[in-house]
Amino acid sequence: MKVFLIAGARPNFMKIAPIYRASQDFSGIECKIVHTGQHYDHEMSQTFFDDLEIPTPAYHLEAGSGSHAVQTAKIMVAFEGVCEREKPDLVVVVGDVNSTLACSVVAKKALVNVAHVEAGLRSFDLSMPEEINRMVTDAISDYFFVTEESAVQNLVREGKPVERIHFVGHVMIDNLLYQNSKLGDGGIDVRALSVYSLKQGKGSYAFLTLHRPSNVDNAQTFRGIVSALNEIAESTPIIFPVHPRTRKMAERFGIEFSERITLLPPLGFKESLFLWKDAEVVLTDSGGLQEETTALGVPCVTIRENTERPITVEIGTNVLAGTTREGILKAYEESLKKMARAAIPPKWDGKASERIWEVLARQC
Repeated sequence: MKVFLIAGARPNFMKIAPIYRASQDFSGIECKIVHTGQHYDHEMSQTFFDDLEIPTPAYHLEAGSGSHAVQTAKIMVAFEGVCEREKPDLVVVVGDVNSTLACSVVAKKALVNVAHVEAGLRSFDLSMPEEINRMVTDAISDYFFVTEESAVQNLVREGKPVERIHFVGHVMIDNLLYQNSKLGDGGIDVRALSVYSLKQGKGSYAFLTLHRPSNVDNAQTFRGIVSALNEIAESTPIIFPVHPRTRKMAERFGIEFSERITLLPPLGFKESLFLWKDAEVVLTDSGGLQEETTALGVPCVTIRENTERPITVEIGTNVLAGTTREGILKAYEESLKKMARAAIPPKWDGKASERIWEVLARQC
């Protein structure tokens, strides 16, 4: 069985790494990685491939930047040509980025089955581009691999066949546990990081990621968020690897961060993990970090109005803050108290990728 495994943006890279690794244990499966080039610069792409031990992709579509429509169209045109030449039996897409949507549509029109990993997640907020990508991909997928029970319920409500829905756990956690076990094997310049990071022991600092357009493209919203972060930094220094988009908008709006917020360039997965796993709290607007912090038992404040990962709030370490100064400060205090009742969700045990291939090997 010839399988195309699609990746385009940084969150995808972390998800395809364990899927590709697990595919090597199944005879009769030829798994080829297709990199759409949605994240195209070295800091946002190749360093992650190196970090995560992902082999050179069989195809690089070099889609590059552009509006949602332009980028999606570029990926579709390029991927259609690859499908016509290679004629895969199955296309596996992960997550909710433009690459996920684009390659799913092309595959279905070429009469190729689609498997969606991380299917069924819903924020119920159509202002989020990712929500549209998730919904459209699930509308045409043949196999649904889900991370939590709420996703099963969403898919059933939407009329998806129950026999095609498989609760397997989370490949992101597969990658997290694998990489966490290897942190002591080298590959991280700890001395260089310590110069930046203030890392002096567990719980002595907070770790921040912030990149979502709804948070950083609006000057008023961005200023309110940074005001809260600057206040938190008065008592707890913050380490902040700055996304290129966030840096650009901060410069445009003249936004100033506290001197106790250490601004870093974008980091690879291992460097980020090395820093946030021992943080007092993680502040983020990312989807993946909500789940990873829950898996490792690190308090998390999500700077968003909603989340498509409700289990991290219901039983995990995550607290939903909203985007106002007051909401973030309140969530920060609450997050430090939540640890006593937090738990790890079912099947977040590092074996989701194996379960996916077991299903596909039986049914394809």
